[in-house]
Amino acid sequence: MAANPGGDSTDAGGGPVRHVPVLLNEVLAALEPLPGKVILDGTFGAGGYTSAILDFGSDVVALDRDPTAIEVGQALVASSQGRLKLFHSQFSRLAECAPPDGLDGVVLDIGVSSMQIDEADRGFSFQKNGPLDMRMSAAGVSAADVVNRAKVADLIRIFHFLGEESQSPRIAHAIERRRAEKPFETTRDLAGLIELVTPRKMKDKIHPATRVFQALRIFVNDELGELAQALFAAERALKPGGRLVVVTFHSLEDRIVKTFFSDRAGKASGSRHLPVAHERAATFERIGKPMVAATEAEAQENPRARSAKLRAGLRTSAPAEAADVSIFGLPNLASLGKLGA
Repeated sequence: MAANPGGDSTDAGGGPVRHVPVLLNEVLAALEPLPGKVILDGTFGAGGYTSAILDFGSDVVALDRDPTAIEVGQALVASSQGRLKLFHSQFSRLAECAPPDGLDGVVLDIGVSSMQIDEADRGFSFQKNGPLDMRMSAAGVSAADVVNRAKVADLIRIFHFLGEESQSPRIAHAIERRRAEKPFETTRDLAGLIELVTPRKMKDKIHPATRVFQALRIFVNDELGELAQALFAAERALKPGGRLVVVTFHSLEDRIVKTFFSDRAGKASGSRHLPVAHERAATFERIGKPMVAATEAEAQENPRARSAKLRAGLRTSAPAEAADVSIFGLPNLASLGKLGA
């Protein structure tokens, strides 16, 4: 998720900042792209990582769930002379796009892209008025559907778990009262109500609507579930010695990645109260530091990098383990009613 989920970045002239790949040097150092390698970029976006990896001589399989990114990326496909294959797909299905003999690397830059935020008609930002959409794939349930039709109890859970919003009940009940009179249609419509219900204080660093917008976007796109499944898919698709590099922008995402690498580090099963049943072989070994953050210089140059965290692992020869999402302790938001139906 972007460092500023509901807003957008601007340059000194007030225009949108050109998309800059976050932690690019650190990502390349962890991936070690070389001629002959095949690396999968699961979040193609504007093609920043992919372009750099191609420059180092590796072939790239790139994915994006956003049809606009796929359309824009065709120019790079054409200029790559067959070294880039670009698929319209969710990264949770990356194993299906991998070559039969496996991958040498996988990189994932999690969350909404600057390109998506800058487009008002995508509805990701309340700084630019647009339809309350937020769908990365441009299909399925929109943010407006959730806000206008979900039960109040479900809205509270979404805002609390995915946005870590302390005022979730107050905001959800205000939404219920307002939508009974007129449904929410635009980003500023919703942001205005939230600001009215929970006014911004002098000490607040972010807009009152930021956490709710973040929560809606994560829910609409099932971002945490997608991330969990992508990690399992990478484990299956990587060759022994392959490298998995993940850049996150929010504590919820980083917690999932940290838990995955910790769980896959190999340890005894059982509990402290029972005999050890068997030893689990590690499927990943850590690459470099446990976590890498952006330098102060990069954070100043690229605001999106401020909250970025990189974690990386080296695939061992141990068989992939079961894709058990319970290790992440995610809230079961999939059990929500069908938007109040």
